[in-house]
Amino acid sequence: MNEGWKDFFKDYRVILLIVLILASIASISVYGIQEGLDLKGGSMIQIHLAESVDQTTMNKVTAVLDKRLNVFGVKDVQVRQSGNQDVIISIAGVQPDEVANVVGTPGKFEAKIGNETALSGTDITTVESYQVQGTTAYVPFKVTTEAAQKFAQVAKGKAGQPVDMYMDGKLVSSPTLSEDLANGVASTEVEIQIPASTKDEALKQAKSTQIILESGALPVKVSIVGVSSVSAELGSQFKDSALVAGLIALIVIAIIIIIRYRTPKLVLPIIFTSLVELLLILGVASIIKWNIDLAAIAGIIAAIGTGVDDQIIITDEVLRGETLSEKSRRKRTAIKMKIQHAFFIVFASAGTLVAAMLPLAYIGFSRGTTGIGMLSGFAVTTIIGVVIGVFITRPVFAKFIERLLHKEVPQPAPVKEKTPGKKGKKGKKSKKSRKR
Repeated sequence: MNEGWKDFFKDYRVILLIVLILASIASISVYGIQEGLDLKGGSMIQIHLAESVDQTTMNKVTAVLDKRLNVFGVKDVQVRQSGNQDVIISIAGVQPDEVANVVGTPGKFEAKIGNETALSGTDITTVESYQVQGTTAYVPFKVTTEAAQKFAQVAKGKAGQPVDMYMDGKLVSSPTLSEDLANGVASTEVEIQIPASTKDEALKQAKSTQIILESGALPVKVSIVGVSSVSAELGSQFKDSALVAGLIALIVIAIIIIIRYRTPKLVLPIIFTSLVELLLILGVASIIKWNIDLAAIAGIIAAIGTGVDDQIIITDEVLRGETLSEKSRRKRTAIKMKIQHAFFIVFASAGTLVAAMLPLAYIGFSRGTTGIGMLSGFAVTTIIGVVIGVFITRPVFAKFIERLLHKEVPQPAPVKEKTPGKKGKKGKKSKKSRKR
């Protein structure tokens, strides 16, 4: 390896690129790549809140819904805010109708004796495992000592009256108040009885009731306004199609570059730089846990396509104009000036593209990932790819092209100096010859 290439690998931009490549490989190996539902399959449920809420209330809503789904047994679940009045729930491996009752109800619990509230959902401390006997489900739970004392006071002397238990305003159980609960002595153990038409219905009601009581009530009323599903098989087909499309794109790019420059010395660096950009984009997505869905894949393709365009601009600017017959020092200066001019075009193009993508990304973050907001993945991955290219891979590519073309400059052949004395004698001899 000559001194020129040693200097190339000592350049801080090349060292930074190598470090980022290794970091991206490590991140993808450890954290993996978070795939969207349209790649891995699953369902998306859109929950609409009855009113706009502040960030504190929204955090409580997402926390309660996440807890409900975890208690339900959904392992791969993501609950995220979408604006200030919507929540998007992404689940895999579970049909949306199985969890609709769990996430689509506020979960407000009340127990009334007569018209007086004896218990509420906030009084519950723990919920025991439910039981089903015949077509009736039983969900036992415990309340705080203060709530037990309040219940004892309300129930005192009212033996035989029904205890109406409501879930979101709907009567679910009316057990009769027994003598031992109407004697004024506090008891922290309470049980809900849920009659059903079949045993399967009783099991379903018991499970959803237990989950809702255990997770707590939502601070606002909610409703399910949208449900979409993608099967795992269809998601796998989308993934395979995306890989094939990316491979075809690389092949087409290689063919076009070969036709244009007719030398692999320029084709291979451009293809290699594109693959490095792909790796870095996926590495960043792995670190920030950004979902790679079809919109994100489209953004990656757009970013890499922009990168190839920039590399062609740099290569054309360097090759245009002065020929290889120029002196080495003049050639090196000319290459650097042309690279600077090319980067002016590259930065202007990148700035325009980022400016065009920012509004789309803003819509996705502020108004949610529904409707046009679903294209925020396209905008974000495009911006990430452009930033990586402009500040990391393009400078290294330009440095490589500069080193490659400077190496190919032919060195001027050494000029042999002629001895003046010999020339003079030869000239005299010729003169004497002419005289003779």
